[in-house]
Amino acid sequence: MSNQGVLVIAETKDGKLAGVTKEALAIGAKLAHGGVGGKVSALAIGTGTDAIAKELIAHGASDVYTFENADLAKYQPDAYVQVAEKAIATVHPKVVLMGQTDSGRDLLPKLGLKHHGSVTPDCVELGFADGKLTSAKPVYGGNARSIFASGAAMHFAAIRAKAFEAAPRNDGHQGAVHKLDVHLDQAKVKVKVTEVKKQESTGIRLEDAAVVVSGGRGLGGPEPFKKLEELAKILGGAVGASRAVCDAGWLPATFQVGLTGKTVTPDLYIAVAISGASQHMAGCSGAKTIIAINKDKDSNIFKESRYGVVGDWNEVLPSFIEMCRELRGS
Repeated sequence: MSNQGVLVIAETKDGKLAGVTKEALAIGAKLAHGGVGGKVSALAIGTGTDAIAKELIAHGASDVYTFENADLAKYQPDAYVQVAEKAIATVHPKVVLMGQTDSGRDLLPKLGLKHHGSVTPDCVELGFADGKLTSAKPVYGGNARSIFASGAAMHFAAIRAKAFEAAPRNDGHQGAVHKLDVHLDQAKVKVKVTEVKKQESTGIRLEDAAVVVSGGRGLGGPEPFKKLEELAKILGGAVGASRAVCDAGWLPATFQVGLTGKTVTPDLYIAVAISGASQHMAGCSGAKTIIAINKDKDSNIFKESRYGVVGDWNEVLPSFIEMCRELRGS
């Protein structure tokens, strides 16, 4: 039986369908109509799967396969592989999609190995032509993109959040829900997640913010970040930081943007006293607009930014904050 169609492995956030899953459904539909053939199916694992199934259908899934199991409310690597394998054996998809998340980075390579398929992480482009899946991912700190083309029988791709536009919700869309019958082989469960600890935070999550104001080592210490917090609050955004800032202990590691930190794709990224090293740009190159403030005119950040101000942040930022405050009427 030849493989066709797209299977999206759903992820949730606070009991709701994750945004990146909605985006995967949208690009999945384009692939199905653009050469992959078949339809878009989805897999929901864990708790509350009936409600998640309705969301999946409203965002474009034609068939949703569910496996309700309270023990799998958190991502469980070995158990999820078994459930996903059952779904793949049922659907026979040509393409399997998931978000570029901790779960997606762990699960998709395991499935790809089992099926001798191609695996592409951090995809920002996907297409299908001449029997091959084409994909693109950022490399060299976002300064270039690698293009891949694979004629494998099955493809596994993790998509970067906000790289694709989610289709609007359509509650009139019809779909079918199927309950998967999976007997979990506990002998194959070598790893079990027992607890997930969340960093206490207030305000908008860094990954979800439409505006991110990030600071670098050039700020000189933790105190100036109060100014960045002020600007972020005015703009309805979140504060980020370079690795040097977090390594110095000025801010917790959860604020770090970059290759070894978080990847953000806001509409606006304001980089204050950040040099723009490739390791940092790897985490923010997907921003629609980058504004840089740096006193070093030769700093790499100006090559990456759409707008730049050459000057000492301490002289530039106060006026910028006041202007933003006036424009926002706050």
